[in-house]
Order: sequence, then C-alpha cells, then structure tokens
Amino acid sequence: MPDPFSFIVYPRENPPRRPVEERIRDWHEVEQMLPPGRLEHQALRCMDCGVPFCEMYGCPLRNRIPDWISMVCGNNWRMALELLHSTDNFPEITGRVCPAPCEPSCTLSINGSPVTIKHIELQIAERGWREGWIEPLPALNKTGEKIAIIGSGPAGLTAAQQMARYGHSVTVFDRDRRIGGILRYGIPEFMLEKWVLDRRIDQMRREGVIFETGVDVGVDLSIGYLKRTFDSVVIITGSRIPYDLQVPGRKLDGIYFAYDFLACQNRRLSGDTIPPAKNITAEGREVVIIGGGDTGAYCIGVSRRQGALGITQAEIESAPPENGGIAGIQHAEPLQHTWPLFSGIPETTGSHDEGCNRLWGVKVKKFLGKKGRVSSVILTHVGVQHAEPLRNGNNHEIPGAEFEIPADMVILAMGFVHMEQGPLIQNLSLVTDEKMNLKINDNYMTSSEGIFAAGDCVLGGSSVVQAMHQGREVAEAVNGYLMD
Repeated sequence: MPDPFSFIVYPRENPPRRPVEERIRDWHEVEQMLPPGRLEHQALRCMDCGVPFCEMYGCPLRNRIPDWISMVCGNNWRMALELLHSTDNFPEITGRVCPAPCEPSCTLSINGSPVTIKHIELQIAERGWREGWIEPLPALNKTGEKIAIIGSGPAGLTAAQQMARYGHSVTVFDRDRRIGGILRYGIPEFMLEKWVLDRRIDQMRREGVIFETGVDVGVDLSIGYLKRTFDSVVIITGSRIPYDLQVPGRKLDGIYFAYDFLACQNRRLSGDTIPPAKNITAEGREVVIIGGGDTGAYCIGVSRRQGALGITQAEIESAPPENGGIAGIQHAEPLQHTWPLFSGIPETTGSHDEGCNRLWGVKVKKFLGKKGRVSSVILTHVGVQHAEPLRNGNNHEIPGAEFEIPADMVILAMGFVHMEQGPLIQNLSLVTDEKMNLKINDNYMTSSEGIFAAGDCVLGGSSVVQAMHQGREVAEAVNGYLMD
C-alpha cells in the first residue's frame, strides 16, 4: 500500500444515499456511488494485513480483498476486476445485496471503522461494465455432457455459469416466469434493480446457458425424463418454507409471509398480472413487521413506498447499548461488533431512515381480529442475554410486560426453515437431514448417484453470498464427477 497510515488520514466514508423524500416516491436504488478520488481514499485505508481476516474468515467466497483493493490503489482497475471475478461470478450483485461479513472482520473494526469493502467491490464491477471489459466467455471446447440445474437463484446461476464455462451443456429450470429466484422476487428494486440481473442473464445466454421458465420439475417434467436426458442433475431450489408463528389468531386474514409480500411487489413492477386473491399491498394499512435482518428492512421500504399509514418493526433482539435498550434486557459486556459476533448485532439500514417505529426485545403472544381480519397484535417484552445466541431460545418473558399495538396488516419476516418437500424430492427418494434439508456428501452428491445439491436447500436459510459459494463448489464437484 502507498501509505500504511492512510486509515488514520482518511476516515471511513459510506456511499451516499438519495434523499428520503425523493427515494420513497420511486423504486430506484437508494445507494449511490462515491465519486472518483474519494473512492480511492477509501481503498487506501486498507492496511494489507498479514492475516487478512476479511478474506479468510469474513467472506464465504474467499474474495481476494486486499489484492483487488491494492489494484484500485494503483489505478489498475482491469486487474482488480480479474481478481474479483476469479472468486465471484456476480460482484455487481454481491456489491449491492451482500450483508458484507468481510467488513466486521476487517482489522480496523477492532477499534475503528472498517474499510468500505462492499462498495469498492461494486465500483470495480460497474467500472468493468462501463469499460466493456465484461463480455461473454463461452467455452472453447464442448465436453458433450448435459447438466440440468433446478432453480435459478444465486446458487443456481453461479453453478450454471461455471459449468457452461467448463464446456458442459447447461439447462436451468425454474417454475417462476422469470429467472433469478430470490434475486428476482425476494429483493426489492430499491436494493437491486432488475436490469442489473438481466444484464448477467443475457451474458449467460450468450455463453450457452439455456433457461426454461414456468417448469415445475417433478410436476411438469418427470424425473424419468431428467435421468434419460441429462448426465447429471443439480438441485438448487433454495429454502422456501418460512418460519411461522403458532399463536392464537394466526389464521386471521391480513397476515403474510415476507417473501410473498416482496415477490408480489416485484411481480407488479415487472408488469405481471396479479390475481386479486394474491394481490398484497400495504397501502392505507397499519403494518407490523415481525422480525429483523435484511428481509425485515426490505419490508419496511416496500411498505413505505406503497403508502402504509404506519410501520412498526418488532424484533426479539435487544437494542444495542448506544440505542438505550429497554427494561429487562441484559447485555454481555462488551457487545462486540466484530467477527465472529457481528451477526447477532441489530443494525439500522436505509429503510429504517425512511420512517418506522422499532420495538426491541419483544415477541408475539397473539393476534386479535375483527370480522376475520387482523386488527392488533399482543406483544410481550422478553429478557435477552447476549452471551448466548438467540437461536438457543435463551429469552424469557417479563411478567406483566404485555402490550397491544394496532395492526391491520402483519408481515412475518423471520427467515426460512427448510426446503420444500415436494414431488421432486419425494420421487427421487432423496435423504434429508434432521432439519429437512438435503443431505450431501463431501462432493455435494445426494443419496442418489449423479444427483447433486447445493445452496439453501442444503444449508437452510442463508445469505446470497453463501449460496453463490456453494454454487461454485457444486460446479467444480459435478465437473470432476463427469470428467473422471
């Protein structure tokens, strides 16, 4: 690095966001680009650590972060892009929607602000598109092997591109009308405009990948046909069974899962016809969102743009100390914001800036309704001890801490449990684990010879970047299986 003390000279500068009063009136991306010069200053903050925790422990893709940041510092953007593409097929997507575990893993996070790794990644990718450096890379030689990929989410697209570049004939099947899975339907436009995704899909088509949409494999397409036609099958269908609440009043109308709510809006913006029975909108509603994380934040932003009367987000996590907390909450000291404890820290996003009431350390007791539709939520404060992960159930209700808030629309944004156990899995008689996700061996093969699996149907609900990592891994495994 030109100056190893640049992190002292230049403070962290986050990418700018469009003004709230402007962005809530449209669906365009919220985050903007840092201008040249100021971006390079952010790159100079990287210390090129002897042990790059950002790469080794923070990034599931093992992106060569210090290397491509060094290239940016030296104005060698094309080499930066090559280094980035060596581990990440779609950096302009991860640069927008990845939760960026690399940044809390940055050494500077120990007592300061980390390098803006995610934004530098995005700028490298977009520079590549502007300069025309990103082009289709069709395989020079074809192997003659045919591969079916079931599912077109981040893992499916990554695996498809890798295997097409190995020289295999790749067909991607998806039961939705459009390609992209959760990238298409689960992430709102203001985080990921769909032309960004379409740009890569067009590249993949030109590399020889075939996309078949509106096909529910196991229903519209038989397992026998798959086995006769393809040399290998890769199941990458994601984790689509959401966490639910088993509380009184759950069956009332007006209570929706987050994915259904988000997908409805994305379909609407794509020009799809939404049947009246499936048309979900927060317009004119008092909305309560149960759950935090990125999905909860997405629901806040969509509700705001649709014209919700009021928005409340209820999270079981306790507020961080700087937010004051509430009675009954105990914090393990210190409450770390660095790797590996950062994932349990509640965060504030651009959607929260757009206006919502946040409730910390609460859980749902029951829903109340009028004329068959939800009208309010009964919540109770819980004590949370941050010394243990929340998933271990280490929270307890505080006696007499129940309260009621109005809600004529409730969105459940608590993540996913496991993959669907539909005809595809049943007809193949595939073995699942105790969490009802597919069991695989060290080479990503399921219990059926030649049938592989990866992504959230193996991991359960995870992140886009973890899914992409498994997409690359399963592609390498399938290639080794076919070429041995």
